[in-house]
Amino acid sequence: MTIGERLKEERQLIGLNQTDMAGQCGVTKNTQLAYEKGERSPDANYLAAAAEKGVDVLYVVTGERRPQRVDSITADEADFLEFYRLVSESDKNVLSRTAYALAKAAGPKWMK
Repeated sequence: MTIGERLKEERQLIGLNQTDMAGQCGVTKNTQLAYEKGERSPDANYLAAAAEKGVDVLYVVTGERRPQRVDSITADEADFLEFYRLVSESDKNVLSRTAYALAKAAGPKWMK
């Protein structure tokens, strides 16, 4: 997978179309398209802006997803984890299957 393909994957994962991603990262839609096609490479300013929108820039550049630090989760994520820990094993299975189904429906290529 190329940098452009990973950038497109991340853009789709955060739910932005090319026009919105381009505008929020300070480039034109044509530039965004060129990045995703691999015709051009994004610069540091673009990547910094993309990271602020939730793009995993390290993954885009290297192709590797690195585990996030435990203290990097949001308060909502921490609350969800706490709720998860409080329910029965059968309910944990239901939550896991539900989360998996929702994530799969969102369509990121790395979710199988």
